[in-house]
Amino acid sequence: MAAKALLVLSLSLLILLNSFSSLTFASDDDEDLSFLEEEDDAVPSSDPDPYDHRDFENYDDLEDDEGSDSSGDHHGSSSYSIPAVDEKDVVVLKDSNFSEFIERNRYVMVEFYAPWCGHCQALAPEYAAAATELKGEGVVLAKVDATEETELAQKYEIQGFPTVYFFVDGVHRDYPGQRSKDGIVTWVKKKTGPGIYNLTTVGEAEQVLTAGSKVVLAFLDSLAGPQADKLAAASRLEDDLSFYQTASPEVAKLFHIDPQVKRPALVLLKKEAEMISHFDGQFTKSAIAQFVKENKLPLVTAFTREVAPVIFENPIKMQFLLFATSNDSENLLPAFQEAAKGFKGKLIFVYVEMDNEDYGKAVSEYFGVSGDAPRVVAYTGNDDSRKFVLDGDLTLRSIKSFAEDFLEDKLKPFYKSDPIPETNDGDVKIVVGNNFDEIVLDESKDVLLEIYAPWCGHCQALEPIYNKLGKHLRGIDSLVIAKMDGVTNEHPRATVQFYFFLMDFRPFFSSQLAIRALTRLITVDTDRTVVAFYKFLKKHASIPFKLQKPAETQKPKDSEDIQTQKSSGEDVKDEL
Repeated sequence: MAAKALLVLSLSLLILLNSFSSLTFASDDDEDLSFLEEEDDAVPSSDPDPYDHRDFENYDDLEDDEGSDSSGDHHGSSSYSIPAVDEKDVVVLKDSNFSEFIERNRYVMVEFYAPWCGHCQALAPEYAAAATELKGEGVVLAKVDATEETELAQKYEIQGFPTVYFFVDGVHRDYPGQRSKDGIVTWVKKKTGPGIYNLTTVGEAEQVLTAGSKVVLAFLDSLAGPQADKLAAASRLEDDLSFYQTASPEVAKLFHIDPQVKRPALVLLKKEAEMISHFDGQFTKSAIAQFVKENKLPLVTAFTREVAPVIFENPIKMQFLLFATSNDSENLLPAFQEAAKGFKGKLIFVYVEMDNEDYGKAVSEYFGVSGDAPRVVAYTGNDDSRKFVLDGDLTLRSIKSFAEDFLEDKLKPFYKSDPIPETNDGDVKIVVGNNFDEIVLDESKDVLLEIYAPWCGHCQALEPIYNKLGKHLRGIDSLVIAKMDGVTNEHPRATVQFYFFLMDFRPFFSSQLAIRALTRLITVDTDRTVVAFYKFLKKHASIPFKLQKPAETQKPKDSEDIQTQKSSGEDVKDEL
């Protein structure tokens, strides 16, 4: 009897140990996720064509997508047409002739473009004009349709349009300059020429003054020697200006330099309100370069599509923006320009015409400016993206004081926020700037947060997958699935980066996600499927959880198996 009891006890312990082992040591790989895989099959692919950059097109174009023709040549209304451009001097490159052409030509500028890209269309006439001007300089401008030559686009890691590279002896680098004919020509000549040009006659000088929108001229004792060497060294630090030198008093006079002045003398001329800037420092490379940096921009730069890269890619990152309608600007711009004089080289002063149909509304919304009332906003630049708003009347005194406080980092940042939702009990919680702390920074829960843009194609593709995930994880109290519109909401802890796409005046998104597990912020780097998200959360969540398989997906057990289990259970009971 004792032996029988010992046997029953041993069997019972073995059953308990096996049960404990299966509960404790089961791996994610053993978990039945077949029902989640079925969900993945039910949603569209979340990996859009990497060269389908509809995200970069205008809001109106996205709304009209259904009306587009089936050719795929454009995105937007059926009335859209690409303006004709004379590109006779732009070489068309394909995969079949690309390598040979680059090898045969020492200097080649190549634009990777998409036919439907609005920025490429805007660049086309400027690019063609630059090609014509440079064809006698031993420089060739070419273009590649990246939507057709996909292997070339992948080889050169083309991520957006247009992407422009400059090849020298087969080695390429990015073109960081302005998207204008003058900008391209000046930059290329800097990279291929001597850096500075001699002006010896009045005729040459008049031609430069007529053609150039922005030039630097040095009046030297000699066109060769230490002075010329310092000027040449400074010129190599500036890609978007042409540098000239002269020893002729007659030429100097045309450039508003007193012929009797002590040499060396230097002047920067612009076709702007502040036309002439005279250099009064020590004639050294660094001093000349600093002078040019501080004076090459207008006192106030009027925001347009063409000058957007000049503003946002400028070495001076900090910006000071006046938002005003065209009527209000007449009264406000004089004070804004006067204030700008004291901050040259430190801040870029920008005027945004709020009622401009091309860009006014979009730029204002990005910076959180609503209504028609004029506002001044200070911006730390794309890398930091902090914004500060001037409260009160816009006077010369208040603008200058605000700019000084901005430079000294004495201001409190402004963050955009949509209204907090009245109800927020969906499978996916809605996060806005003003409830970010309450939801995302709740340390009693793990939070998966998606920062998205409503018009982003990648975000739209992710939405059904993300909603399915939220539905399955709704019952897990320790876990929150949330999303935030990153266009209309901001928060200092929302560190997932997005980039202000210069020519669209809005961020470029690819549905950024991160999980906050207690105090850790972890960027989500996994396939965008329900199963992949679930496994990522299981791995990184600070509070363990287990997903229960929905009852409706569980298959009923065969009646014979149930009867067998009952009999087996009765036998064990009898044994015990």
